[in-house]
Amino acid sequence: MLYPIQTQTRTLMDLSGIWKFKVDDNFQDDPAKPLADAYRVAVPASYNDQIPDTELRQHAGFFNYQTRFTVPNTLADDRLILRFGSVTHEAWVYVNGEEVAYHKGGFTPFEADITDQVTDGENLLTVRVSNLLDYSTLPVGNYSETTDENGGIVRHVDENFDFFNYSGIHRPVKLYSVPVAHINDITIVPVVDLANQSADVKVTVQATGDYDSVRLTIFDEEGQEVANGEGAEAQLALDQVNLWQPLNAYLYTLEVALVKDGADLDVYYEDFGVRDIKVEKGQFLINGEPFYFKGFGKHEDTYVSGRGLNQPYNVLDVGLMKMMSANSIRTSHYPYSEEMMRLCDREGIVVIDEVPAVGLLDGFGFDALNLEDFQNDKTWSVMKTHEAHEQVLRELIARDKNHACVVMWSIANEAANYAPGAYEYFKPLFDLSKELDPQQRPNTYIAIMMSTPEHDLTTDLVDVICLNRYYGWYIGTGDLAKAETDTRSELQAWQEKYPEKPIMYTEYGADTVAGFHSVYGEPFSEEFQEDYYIMNSKVFDEINNFVGEQLWNFSDFQTKFGIQRVQGNKKGIFTREREPKSVVRYLTDRWKNIPNFGYKNR
Repeated sequence: MLYPIQTQTRTLMDLSGIWKFKVDDNFQDDPAKPLADAYRVAVPASYNDQIPDTELRQHAGFFNYQTRFTVPNTLADDRLILRFGSVTHEAWVYVNGEEVAYHKGGFTPFEADITDQVTDGENLLTVRVSNLLDYSTLPVGNYSETTDENGGIVRHVDENFDFFNYSGIHRPVKLYSVPVAHINDITIVPVVDLANQSADVKVTVQATGDYDSVRLTIFDEEGQEVANGEGAEAQLALDQVNLWQPLNAYLYTLEVALVKDGADLDVYYEDFGVRDIKVEKGQFLINGEPFYFKGFGKHEDTYVSGRGLNQPYNVLDVGLMKMMSANSIRTSHYPYSEEMMRLCDREGIVVIDEVPAVGLLDGFGFDALNLEDFQNDKTWSVMKTHEAHEQVLRELIARDKNHACVVMWSIANEAANYAPGAYEYFKPLFDLSKELDPQQRPNTYIAIMMSTPEHDLTTDLVDVICLNRYYGWYIGTGDLAKAETDTRSELQAWQEKYPEKPIMYTEYGADTVAGFHSVYGEPFSEEFQEDYYIMNSKVFDEINNFVGEQLWNFSDFQTKFGIQRVQGNKKGIFTREREPKSVVRYLTDRWKNIPNFGYKNR
């Protein structure tokens, strides 16, 4: 799916702004009529923190959004495409009362051709949204119903994950035009010859309509033409290639044009980077060199906007990462906005791209870490998520396949990979990812603490072993001496069992209240957070196949209510406002002294 841009053949309109908003659990509002007695909310953004109403903020059910738009007469000969960056979690879209689109899944884009539904003058756009989750959705929620005093249905969702169920129209709503003959999709696969500093760029174009030919031109960052070709499938050669490198991005631009009788019918521009990704002999190689991941798990989470697109925060976050010499993130625990992915391409931030497969664990809770009866775990007999899992994997790879920043797909976060049936559940998904990805990136999943070398059933499927570990926090809280022993023992066991697989931490951290200090280094203090990271760093450096540290979390973030969550999760090394905690200085010093490449050459 192409990102919407304006070109000489395409017009782009942004429908973001202030929309009407109203709860409609009983489906009483007619999408063909103006909403009465409605709130006003900003789009894109979560609705939850925009309206000072506690009950509404926590509401589980159905909502209506509504706005009006007008199409310029100059577009009368074009097709009109209505595109949503994401709606969380389920959406029915109506133009002038007629349903034009339906999409389930809250973190990937969808669109509809609405040419036949628009009229001259104002048009009414209504979006019905559900924020309900259950054991068939991703992410997973615990769904239940009760009745009120009038016999009406009251819906309840208890998140099966540790972040707030922010809801609404989270990413931009765009209306764009395309000619009748137009480009639908572009696939770019650079194949690098590192020895000769060259690359063959394989291009596949999907198009609709009547056209004579497809013209392909590649430009460098200075706007100079460096390659050209013709055809819906072609291979273009680049000499003296400029590689896309971590924290040192170089992006080429591919111009694709549909041509008829010598004239351009449709033109689209796709930026791309040229780089080589391989996993071999316990190393993660980018452009033939052993790469070391330094960075974060994080969330799309900001004040008022909630999970909605917040471009200034994205820019600030990337700036703070680069200030610390961090080079990577994981899109925990769902696909991030296309705007963030494009920013990571431009800034050289390496991305582990994750589907919203979080909560695949029956009986989720903080006490889940004490589970011992693995053989009787019922997760894979009660989860009905396989269809949704295939869908989100298809949509994510279709959206992000051309991004240079994406170096690995994450198939799930903290699932019951130790429970009977896990291998049978995940094997088809790993196969599907390999089938779908034209660049054949590595695949992984993020292993919960119970997925140890003794108990995990699916490690054979992954290219990189990615571990979430909280020794010294959830296990043996405050005992860093034991945590060091446990960390070292487990990492050595993984390396012994899988000597050819790289190992990295994708989560490790300790809740820390900014401004809380202790001469004894007590848990929750800034001193304990620093001691915790120093201990982990010591062990990481001892393990040959250990290729990266992505801590949890970049910044504090909102969660559901709980006695272990005081206004959210406090594991951030930055506050939710992006003010640094003390440990930022230690980590900055460490990461500045760890090169992106060759840290553990063997």
